[in-house]
Amino acid sequence: MRIAIGVLSAALREPTHPFDPRCAMSGSPINLNRARKARERAREERRADANALKYGRTRAQKRLEAMRNEKAQRDLDALKRET
Repeated sequence: MRIAIGVLSAALREPTHPFDPRCAMSGSPINLNRARKARERAREERRADANALKYGRTRAQKRLEAMRNEKAQRDLDALKRET
């Protein structure tokens, strides 16, 4: 319980996002289009990273799968009867 309270109090105390409404106004204007595009770019990057972890395979894994498929096809072809 102490860990959760400590994390929560730290999260409430220090905003982590520059566009967080709890931040003090810096006084300099920001380009809203640039901020929106940066936010979307970051979201897409997180999504791409998640998909790479979920679906991505290394070159060695792809080669191994291809070699196994080729061997399975050769073994299957060797068992076929001549008609």
